[in-house]
Amino acid sequence: MLLPSEIIRILLITCFLGMALVAILYLRQRRLPPLGYACWGLVALLIPFIGPFLVILSQPGERFPDNPTKKHRLSKIT
Repeated sequence: MLLPSEIIRILLITCFLGMALVAILYLRQRRLPPLGYACWGLVALLIPFIGPFLVILSQPGERFPDNPTKKHRLSKIT
């Protein structure tokens, strides 16, 4: 059986990985040079817990234009 400290450690690591994943998925929507992706990715991973928020709040690069075919598919459903 897991001890409470082990459970807390597992939850902490899970939250850290989840926030890093959110930051990485956010960076995929931005137009950056490869070095920019690497630098912002390192910020998200090396500054625990506040790094992903810094990446999202700073909004690096330009946003990719929306795909018009996705909007078209949504209009057919509704």
